Amino acid sequence: MSATLNTSVATPRRELVAFRMGAQEYCVDIRSVLEIRGWAPATPLPQSPPFVRGVINLRGTVLPIIDLGARLGLPVSAPSARHVIIVARIDRKTVGLLVEAVSDILTVGEELIQPTPDIACEVVRAFVKGIIAVDGEMISLISLDGLLPDEIAQEAA
Repeated sequence: MSATLNTSVATPRRELVAFRMGAQEYCVDIRSVLEIRGWAPATPLPQSPPFVRGVINLRGTVLPIIDLGARLGLPVSAPSARHVIIVARIDRKTVGLLVEAVSDILTVGEELIQPTPDIACEVVRAFVKGIIAVDGEMISLISLDGLLPDEIAQEAA
């Protein structure tokens, strides 16, 4: 995969962190990402939704871990040593996003981000804010806004 997509100099450009979940490639805006770290087992929280893996201690801070694949409706998989946690800021809250592997940093022009197809359901449109075609692959641009349910957002505050 190409790390930089050449577009005209005049168009606004965005940097995105690309990652894999299953056979699909996704990306998020790099401005939301604080760090990328290896998988660490999470302490489960009782009565939490299935996509909440639990919490970890990140330098003295309790960090909720969201299985991003499960949150997007993909099958839940057991984390392995190759999984990573993308530590991100969402609405002034810090959370960990569990993904299979970070694959690249992309720099794309806004004109390369296609809108989510109208045939997608509301759940898909709530999270997928665009599609980027790169080297024959389709990469879904994930919006982290609205990723956290209200009760998790309050706990993470």
